[in-house]
Amino acid sequence: MIEARDVGKTFRIPSHRVDSIKERALHPFASAEYREHRAVAGISFDVRQGEFFGILGRNGSGKSTLLKILASIYRADSGRIRMAGRVAPFIELGVGFNPELTARENGVLNGVLMGLTMREARSRLDAVLEFAELEEFVDLKLKNYSSGMMVRLAFAVMVQADADIMLVDEVLAVGDAAFAQKCMDVFHARRRAGRTIVLVTHDMTTVQSLCDRALLLHDGELRFAGDPEEAALRYLRLNFGGEHSVPVLPAAGADEPPGAASVTAVPEFNVRTVRAQLLGAGHKPVANVELGRPLELDVVLEAARTLERPSFVINVLNEDGLVVFGFKRVLDRAVPAGGRIRLPGQVENQLGPGRYFLDCWVRNDPDTGPVAVQGVRLLQFVVYGTSAPLGLVSVRADVEPYLEES
Repeated sequence: MIEARDVGKTFRIPSHRVDSIKERALHPFASAEYREHRAVAGISFDVRQGEFFGILGRNGSGKSTLLKILASIYRADSGRIRMAGRVAPFIELGVGFNPELTARENGVLNGVLMGLTMREARSRLDAVLEFAELEEFVDLKLKNYSSGMMVRLAFAVMVQADADIMLVDEVLAVGDAAFAQKCMDVFHARRRAGRTIVLVTHDMTTVQSLCDRALLLHDGELRFAGDPEEAALRYLRLNFGGEHSVPVLPAAGADEPPGAASVTAVPEFNVRTVRAQLLGAGHKPVANVELGRPLELDVVLEAARTLERPSFVINVLNEDGLVVFGFKRVLDRAVPAGGRIRLPGQVENQLGPGRYFLDCWVRNDPDTGPVAVQGVRLLQFVVYGTSAPLGLVSVRADVEPYLEES
């Protein structure tokens, strides 16, 4: 249904805009300078009939530009595209609406713009209004519509166009939950009917559940095309899997950011944080961890005073502040003031996708004198992956179903 070969698009962006008559008068002979921005380059792919095809990528990767080229909104600078069938672009919902016209008039007008005849547009108007749930507001001018009502009307008009190819750009991100579910129902129905759908999205759950194949763009270049699970995982790696330097949090007792744990039973602090980070491949600092990969800790604490057999309780908390799991370690020796304590090693990672925090509670329990307990927020990190979470953690279970003989 779609054949794209070596598609490229470059935009010329002015380095300095002349926005006023005064600037033009002061610099009448100044020539405009431009820089080129390559939006997409050398993109080739095929979409077969009845396929649900995903286009993934970070912001600015060229996804929407590619979709607009497919919709003939932009003209490609290079390459060629062949489309078999009528196309309905779900890109900018509501573009082409006249706010001074009523919903009835806009519904018919936009139906014609989508390729329907005047007779077809009028005959399908009742179905449009029923889908959008706007029967009571059919004669109200669009300038009095809310943004949600406008989106529902635009989507309903495009659905009734019943095109062979649907080009969809993040329309599931608008509207309320009920409308989003209705959109999903439409896509499922179109898929069962053999229609071809190309979807640009940041929702990896949608990619995994709906897409037959997916394409990953990065900086305007094709990075992967094929299995949607693999495409989703590569997308998440682009977002979270890169090597980032992890900032060292302030020393305990300093001006810490909101949410940093710092509690002590005595005026003195036990430790100060020298370094707290996670390590990835090549023992390089990373800010995020892939699903199922171990948490490799590199933590260095400095004793603020003499500690006698200090104990360390490491807790991993989720975004709601709930302790998911923890463990305790004891250093069976005294640590002088200024001495440094390392907490290296790997921790099994059974966490589901999401954001987590790593806290350390340091307890000093001397033979004489008061007990001191101090909490330090060491770091935060994201666990990313494509598996649907079945809870806060995944566990190994030796449980297998079998049919009991009667």
